[in-house]
Amino acid sequence: NMSKIAYRKYSSGSRYPNISLSSPLPGIPKPVFASVDGQEKYETKITTLENGLRIASQNKFGQFCTVGILVNSGSRYEAKYPSGIAHFLEKLSFSSTAQYGSKDEILLTLEKHGGICDCQTSRDTTMYAVSAEVKGLDTVVSLLSDAVLQPRLLDEEIEMTKMVVRFELEDLNMRPDPEPLLTEMIHAAAYRGNTVGLPRFCPVDNVDKIDRKMLHSYLRNYYSPERMVLAGVGIEHEQLVECARKYLLDVKPVWGTSTVANVDQSVAQYTGGIVKMEKDMSDVSLGPTPIPELTHIMIGLETCSFLEDDFIPFAVLNMMMGGGGSFSAGGPGKGMFTRLYLNVLNRHHWMYNATSYHHSYEDSGLLCIHASADPRQVREMVEIITREFIQMAGSAGEMELERAKTQLKSMLMMNLESRPVIFEDVGRQVLSTGRRKLPHELFSAGFHDIKRVTTKMLRSKPAVAALGDLTELPSYEHIQAALSSKDGRLPRMYRLFR
Repeated sequence: NMSKIAYRKYSSGSRYPNISLSSPLPGIPKPVFASVDGQEKYETKITTLENGLRIASQNKFGQFCTVGILVNSGSRYEAKYPSGIAHFLEKLSFSSTAQYGSKDEILLTLEKHGGICDCQTSRDTTMYAVSAEVKGLDTVVSLLSDAVLQPRLLDEEIEMTKMVVRFELEDLNMRPDPEPLLTEMIHAAAYRGNTVGLPRFCPVDNVDKIDRKMLHSYLRNYYSPERMVLAGVGIEHEQLVECARKYLLDVKPVWGTSTVANVDQSVAQYTGGIVKMEKDMSDVSLGPTPIPELTHIMIGLETCSFLEDDFIPFAVLNMMMGGGGSFSAGGPGKGMFTRLYLNVLNRHHWMYNATSYHHSYEDSGLLCIHASADPRQVREMVEIITREFIQMAGSAGEMELERAKTQLKSMLMMNLESRPVIFEDVGRQVLSTGRRKLPHELFSAGFHDIKRVTTKMLRSKPAVAALGDLTELPSYEHIQAALSSKDGRLPRMYRLFR
C-alpha cells in the first residue's frame, strides 16, 4: 500500500526531518487564494426615472434573468370599485396588446429566448414577471411594457376571463384543502370591510359587473409610473435602465393619463370579529381513502406591519409555533420540534392539522393558527388553540428560541438562492420602502423579546374564521374571554339537557 510506505518514509524523518504543516512547503509555488471581494457586484442598485418609475436590479451569475414590473395594486385598493378587479387583471395578463395579437404570439416571442411569463396578484401588489435569457432583455422589457400599459382587453378576452374566474371560485369551494378559503375568511373577519379585508377573489355576483370601461378607470388610477418598480435579477443595472428609458419613459398607456389620480390611501383598520360558513364537508374527498369530515377553525390576532422592528420577533414566534398536518414526515429540520407539534399534534391524536401563519402588510399584520378536527371535538380544539396563544406570552426555552431563529435564517437564506425569489424580494422591498435590506441587515435588527410582542398582540380582539359543521363551536364572546384569561381556557358551560 503506497500511502503506508509514504507515511513510514515521512514519519521516520528521512526526507524532511522537521517539517511543520503550518509553514509553506519548500519548492512549491505560492498559492493564490480566491478573495471575497465580489460582494459589491451583487448589491441592489436603484434608479428613479423622471416619471417616477423606480428601477431596481441585482446581478447574479448565470445566463438567465428574471425581470418584471411590480405595481402597487391589488384587492385592498378596491373600496370604490366592485371587488374582483385585481383578480380579473391577473387572469387577463399577457393577453393581446398593441404589439402582440394574442397570448400565443407573446409566448412564441418569449420562446425564442427560452422565456416564460407569469402574473401574480396579492392583496397589495401585482407582479408581471418574465424569466428569459439575458440576451433577450430588450425584447423582454418591451414586451412587459406592452403587457402592462397597452393591453387590448378585447370583449372575447373579458368573456373568457369571466369563465376562468367562475371556474376558480367553484374550485375554491370544492377543494379538500380549504386553506385559501379560510385565509380569505380570516382577513374578512380581521379587517371588516376595509383594505386587506376586502375579498381577494372576485365575488360571484360581481363577475358580470366588470367590463373594459371599469378596468380602464381602475388602471388609470393605480397603474401610474410612481406606483411601479421595474425589477431585474441577473442583469447589469445600466442595461436595464437603458431599456426602461426606451420602453417605459414616454409611453402613453392605452387608458390615457389622468392628471389627478383618485388613489385609495386608507390605512388598514383592524376590527377583529368572526366569519362563519356552515358547510357539509362530509363528501369533500370521496374515493378509496376519503378524508374524514373535518371542521376548520382559524384564530388570528393583530401583529405589526413589515416595516416595524417587531416584525422579526413575530417572524421568529411564527417559526417557533410552526406546525403542520398530522401526517408530515421528516425530522427536526422539518419543524417536528415546533410547539404546535410538541404540544398539540403529538398530544391530541384526534387533531388533524395545526399550523401557524403570519400575514404581514405595510400597515398591519395578522398571526393566525389554523386547526382542523372532527366536528364533535371543535370546542376542545378551540380551547387547545387559545391555550397555545396564552402560552406564547410565557418564557420561551433558550433552545427552542435558538432553533426558531436558526430555522428562520436558514429558510430565508435558502429561499434567496433562487432567482425568482430574489426578484420578488427586491421588487417588493423597493416598492414599499424605496430600498432593499439584505438578509444580514434584517438579522442585525436583533430578536427582541418575544414575550413583549406577544403580550401586545394578546391585547387585540381575536379574528375567527370557522368552516364546516359548527354545532359545537363556542361563541365569539367565549373565545374572546379565553384569550383574555390567564390560562386560555374557555368559560365553563353547564348544560342542563345533554
